[in-house]
Amino acid sequence: MDKAACIGKARSMKTPCPRLAVRALILHENRLLLVNAWGGGVSDLWCAPGGGVERGASLPDNLIREVHEECGLTVTVGEVALVNEFHDPNGPFHQVDVYFRCTIVAGDLRADWRDPEGVVTERRFFARHDLAHIRYKPDSLPVAAWDGGVTYDPLEPIIR
Repeated sequence: MDKAACIGKARSMKTPCPRLAVRALILHENRLLLVNAWGGGVSDLWCAPGGGVERGASLPDNLIREVHEECGLTVTVGEVALVNEFHDPNGPFHQVDVYFRCTIVAGDLRADWRDPEGVVTERRFFARHDLAHIRYKPDSLPVAAWDGGVTYDPLEPIIR
């Protein structure tokens, strides 16, 4: 099947494709930046800043945009640290997150910063031992952030 036929077939399929997202692992003074991102409210679940990839922009460019929107920070994007898949075993949701190691090059966390999308309600740095006292995703987050190397975390069920 040629490329055009393959694209046409993919468009006609009823099964949604996995969503692609990028996330930032930002360690500052050996503390990891996490955000409370929950559309329409506040949750006790924390995650790395980032979000969905927009077509026509590179993964690093998407991540730079997302971190700035959610946290008001400018970052440089380094190497890949983790590939994580979330899915809903009872529904069509499937998302592939690519986590990059990032470094802050400008900005500070400010309490008055507002995410234009209204999804991130809080942002905070956590020491590794603090993670034992909060709920976060993905499960492999501490290993990916502090232990180095590249990790793959397959098909972790999404938490609501």
